[in-house]
Amino acid sequence: MRTRAIFAALLTSLVVVLSACGGGGASNATAGQGFVAGDGSIVLLDPDQRVTAPDFTGTTLTDESFALAEHRGEVIAINVWASWCGPCRAEAPALEAVWTQNRANGFLMLGLDTRDSLAAAQGFVRNYAITFPSVVDTDGQIQLLFAGSLPPQAIPSTVIVDKQGRVAARVLGPASQSTLQGLIDSLLAEPS
Repeated sequence: MRTRAIFAALLTSLVVVLSACGGGGASNATAGQGFVAGDGSIVLLDPDQRVTAPDFTGTTLTDESFALAEHRGEVIAINVWASWCGPCRAEAPALEAVWTQNRANGFLMLGLDTRDSLAAAQGFVRNYAITFPSVVDTDGQIQLLFAGSLPPQAIPSTVIVDKQGRVAARVLGPASQSTLQGLIDSLLAEPS
């Protein structure tokens, strides 16, 4: 009987220790709760199926104001990410490469840092040498505006807005450079 009690106590301790290791470097107690990895699906909508992207304003990680409406006429890739998200780390170099290659062509790469701390997000951007802007979405409310286009818990995910301000494409899960480039090339080629 005493052996069972000791075994149960050890097992309980092991579970507590292992669950404490599952945070993946999360900077607060709620980071990553309810995280759902995207399924890798890629969708490019026909122009007659596109809906207007939700308009939003926010503050970037560099403390600058951002308004989506000010970028009408550009193709905009909005990537939802967080510093605690492993797949986000994996796709960061591809996002930066697409931004660097297309920034002079009427294209904006915009990060949407969700459910994250400011310090952790700024560290992520420094570590991966990200130069495109990222809007702070600490409580996930901006991401929820895209609920009709993106599952609210799918991180990373990317929505691409066409020149008319409509949701034209989405990628659920980490996006490769070639996938993003193909979608962006297609949308940049569309008439304004």
